[in-house]
Amino acid sequence: MITYIAFLRGINVGGHKKVPMVELRNLLTQLGLKNVQSYIQSGNVIFQSSNKNLENLEKNIQKSILNHFGFEVHILIRTPLVLESILNNCPFSEEKKTNSYFIILKQPPEATLIEAIAKQNFPNEEFIITENCVYIYYSLGAGKAKLGVNWFEKKLKVIATARNYKTMIKLQALSRE
Repeated sequence: MITYIAFLRGINVGGHKKVPMVELRNLLTQLGLKNVQSYIQSGNVIFQSSNKNLENLEKNIQKSILNHFGFEVHILIRTPLVLESILNNCPFSEEKKTNSYFIILKQPPEATLIEAIAKQNFPNEEFIITENCVYIYYSLGAGKAKLGVNWFEKKLKVIATARNYKTMIKLQALSRE
């Protein structure tokens, strides 16, 4: 069995796309996933499966959520090793890293799109784009930031979802248990 972390994009935000975690865990268990556990309400699920095809797993979970809850949710699945790599490769100082957000990208964006965005400057918002993650630090906090998941999705033409440092660390720890 392989341990995976699934990131569900845009659920339980502002009363939209409500997905109770108990119901989600039961649904994923019915799909045949093992040791399903969730972390907070924002769509973080750790599970085990013998299926090595991430795209297939993502599609199966997405289809089950659509059939059960009646709406589409984008799913990004990563292994604990990939999550660890994302955390270890954060280019920010340790102080900034612990206050950063990690925008996980579904697939690598085109290099020309990365170059176009990298040249832009936004006061109080520092970001670095890699093939699998946008590392972003908001010096004034994320609440009033101009750059967020939707902005990066539009500019990079990829599906993405964001998590803060504390969530990433907790998911990494849970995936090791």
